[in-house]
Amino acid sequence: QVQLVESGGGLVQPGGSLRLSCAASGNIVNAYVVMGWYRQVPGKERDLVATIATGGRTHYAEFARGRFTISMDNANRTVDLQMNSLIPEDTAVYYCSLRALPYLYWGQGTQVTVSS
Repeated sequence: QVQLVESGGGLVQPGGSLRLSCAASGNIVNAYVVMGWYRQVPGKERDLVATIATGGRTHYAEFARGRFTISMDNANRTVDLQMNSLIPEDTAVYYCSLRALPYLYWGQGTQVTVSS
């Protein structure tokens, strides 16, 4: 059983920063994995924020480029998301993901609220 546990969400003022962390535990035998962050607001679909693969290849949503940075410790199966210059539109539940084919795992989500 693989579990993903997120931390680091909370309330931040516009222009501020937050760092989200996610740790995966369980039996992950794949040498190659893709970890990532997605976000979702009520009534809308879950959107990609950023992903990072074993070896360091990254992919960012357009809104995340230049403001967010994803990083991964492949050996420890952890992934972080540094979010800077936050705006109210970044308010959402952020979910960590781990793709280890043929499986896709999700964390429980952490709330990020950007408000003054």
